Amino acid sequence: MKKYRLLIIIIFVFLGMTSSAQKVLSLDEAIANVLDKNFDIKLAKYDSAVAAIDYSYRNSAFLPQLNGDVGATWNNNNQNITLNNGTKRTGRGIKSSAITSQLALNWTLFDGLKMFATRDKLEKILEVGEIEIRRQMDTTIASVIDNYYNIVRQKQQLRAIEEQMSIDSERVRLAQYRLDIGAGAKPDLLQSKIDLNAQKSAQLQQQSLIGQLREQLNQAMGLPQFSMYDVTDTIIIKRDISLGDVLNYAEKSDPSVKIAATGIDIAKLTLKEAKGDLYPSLSFNSTYNYNRNNNQTVLNPTSPLFTQTNGLNYGLTASIPILNHFNARRSVRQAKWNIQYQGLVYDNTKSVTQLSVINAFQSYEEQKKELDLEDENILLARENLDIVLQMYKLSAATLLQLKEAQQSLQDAYNRLIAARYNAKVSETELLRLSGQLVK
Repeated sequence: MKKYRLLIIIIFVFLGMTSSAQKVLSLDEAIANVLDKNFDIKLAKYDSAVAAIDYSYRNSAFLPQLNGDVGATWNNNNQNITLNNGTKRTGRGIKSSAITSQLALNWTLFDGLKMFATRDKLEKILEVGEIEIRRQMDTTIASVIDNYYNIVRQKQQLRAIEEQMSIDSERVRLAQYRLDIGAGAKPDLLQSKIDLNAQKSAQLQQQSLIGQLREQLNQAMGLPQFSMYDVTDTIIIKRDISLGDVLNYAEKSDPSVKIAATGIDIAKLTLKEAKGDLYPSLSFNSTYNYNRNNNQTVLNPTSPLFTQTNGLNYGLTASIPILNHFNARRSVRQAKWNIQYQGLVYDNTKSVTQLSVINAFQSYEEQKKELDLEDENILLARENLDIVLQMYKLSAATLLQLKEAQQSLQDAYNRLIAARYNAKVSETELLRLSGQLVK
């Protein structure tokens, strides 16, 4: 019977461990979910789809315009006419019908090369839409990376709190033991219990914060609320990033710089469109007409009862701009100024990006130095706490000295965990500015 009871206990323990175990969500999986389901990226793609539709019809400007018209008319009129010889004639309810149709073609053969500039401009606008998607992807992925590693950071902070809890529990045990044998004081026991409860409260708050950050990550990844998973335990920092490489990448690949550069190309094509209005245009025109009139009665002997005409007409039309309130010249001047303006925008964007890269790199370098310092400092703080704790067990150290050693270790953990996270944030920002987050 005892064997069966032991077997049941083992089974329940195994099932509990299985149900509590959570799948570890890697950063790559989180980014894949973001690229597939994030709403901001989807909205950016829809915005770009409008430019893609326009671009798909880019060659339509080279095609002719063809329009067809069909009309039918039925008349029921009363007529009074007087002929040259003085004869008067009167008719009531005279009915007639007419059918007209036309097929008209207009084909612009030359318009000052505007149609070529318009086609190339649509291509550049499409490029801007694609770059906007890339920029949104970079921004969203950077936010997700920061969120993901913030969860890792808070998990590390939770482990630091739990380590403090274990020390406080040991303090409570020692204080209780000393009080029981008459060698301790009750305030030491009470203070140890107070400190332990404070750490338990901090543990609950930390667990709540991790849950909130997980829900933020769920929303960014497009996952249902309360989706449960775990994240990795470590934050790995790239230490081989050089300022020169990042600046070169940023100048070539940063979405903001690329959009500003494309803005100059679009401004130049707009100037070509404006100059097209200064040149004559040549069009080929052709129409096919069909007209039919049917009169049941005519009062005038010279009027036909039935007529029908149809035929093809074609020709060329040249339109020469002479004076149009100087609108064309004004558009040309405005387009030239816009090119200069877009050039200033490009220079400013490149300058701001370079400044952002330099600031991010300086922060990255400082965080690496601080991380190295805190890696060394945490070892010292832990060794110091171990020594003071052993001395406290031997009654060679006071409770105040032990609390100071604990606080030093806790402060060292806080600085170390913050340095790791801040270094990762600086690294992510450098990769975002240089356009290296999305390969």
